Amino acid sequence: MKGKSLKLNFVMNAILTMSSIIFPLITFRYVSNILLPDGTGKVSFAISLITYFNMFAQLGIPIYGIRICAMVRDDREQLTRTAHELLAINLVVGALSYVALALAIIFVPRLREDRALYIVVSSMILLSAIGMEWLYKALEQYTYIAVRSIVFKIIAMVGMFLLIHQKSDYVVYGSITVFASSAANIINLFHARKYIDFHSVGYYSIHRHLKPVLIFFAMSCATTIYTNLDNVMLGIMTTKEQVGYYDAAVKVKVILVSLVTSLGTVLLPRASYYVEMEMKGEFRRISAKALNFVMLVALPLMIFFMLFAEQSIRFLTGGTLYESATLPMQIIMPTLLFIGITNVLGIQILVPLGREKTVLVSEIVGAVTDLILNAILIPLYGAAGAAIGTLAAEFAVLVVQYIALRSEVRGAFLDIHYFKIFAALIPAVLSAVWVSHLQIGTFWLLLLAAILFFGLYGIVLLLLKEPLVKEIVFGLLSKLKRKNKADDVA
Repeated sequence: MKGKSLKLNFVMNAILTMSSIIFPLITFRYVSNILLPDGTGKVSFAISLITYFNMFAQLGIPIYGIRICAMVRDDREQLTRTAHELLAINLVVGALSYVALALAIIFVPRLREDRALYIVVSSMILLSAIGMEWLYKALEQYTYIAVRSIVFKIIAMVGMFLLIHQKSDYVVYGSITVFASSAANIINLFHARKYIDFHSVGYYSIHRHLKPVLIFFAMSCATTIYTNLDNVMLGIMTTKEQVGYYDAAVKVKVILVSLVTSLGTVLLPRASYYVEMEMKGEFRRISAKALNFVMLVALPLMIFFMLFAEQSIRFLTGGTLYESATLPMQIIMPTLLFIGITNVLGIQILVPLGREKTVLVSEIVGAVTDLILNAILIPLYGAAGAAIGTLAAEFAVLVVQYIALRSEVRGAFLDIHYFKIFAALIPAVLSAVWVSHLQIGTFWLLLLAAILFFGLYGIVLLLLKEPLVKEIVFGLLSKLKRKNKADDVA
């Protein structure tokens, strides 16, 4: 297999993740003070709604495409045929999605009032279809994905500062948001010539994808429902301000989740390849390592941002306008751990093993849990009620997936060094509590707290010789020594 190094993939995906952190940190503070909760709430509601139409257009292909393309990655003709078939499905269903959206805009007065915003944001449907992101992930082209994404994020960031100056510019904000996340997909389409042929290779069999794609589509529906239902239900049952508050809290969560799942993201194509090649030992090894990584990263992030939720929101938005987002953020933070674990159990273990129906069942349970709790709690507690619904939904997904895999993953969970993790967290938390009482600016308080918290956490783990931390640190030191020797020889 001419695959990329998993370490390189992880590094590039981590860089991509960091760009996703820096971009909203820089822009949302500026935008939120101009558009106010009402304006950011409108855009958040539009993106959440269009996500449903895009979910239908994608039809489960983003995850299924990674798995099926990873299995034929070494055969260009087979890879070309598979990519053509999936792209054809995507474009046909995408056209149907646009028809449904057009009818909704025409006949729903609330959507018709902001039709310009919905039309602009809907461009993500076409861009997602032609981007074939699943092809690049299947081929583990994370360097290309990271570089391309960062370039477009920088362009979008400049555009926000140049083009957004008043509250009525929320449509511009929506268009730039789509540009940052999806416009690079145009380049993907032309760059794909490097890996697949554009001419017909014959013997197409689109129907072979329909059953698995529909299962993945159902999974996508369930996931999208309980991840986007909050914004939609808040927009319908409360006010756009509540959507804006919740959106501020969720922005932090989404950034952190991408960091927690950064290793798991790069493992799906490799895990699918190992299953296809019947390399069971390698499959179990990377799955166990992914679970260990989630525990090491998710727990400190969860605790830190629960302790500094108010300061994080204040720094993100540049003031106290969004202070009502503090409680929803604190409630929603434990989902970092739940989502991190289910990303490994579901996407890195169950999907490569062909047990996506189990993932579907877990996500349906999560969606139903979220729907019921949102209906009860949102009218009473607004954004905080939506956060409780999401927390319960993610925990329900975790419980179902663990029960399905308990015999396979019990050993991996038992091998995690919980004592070392909690021993490292104690001095980290104590340092954070001390910093929280200092009377200094928000930025400096967060910076000092982060340095002490994560610095002490990492040092204690290293002193206690936690295996994964030790492997990462000594691996980096070994590479630096080899580089220095090479430089001396040169």
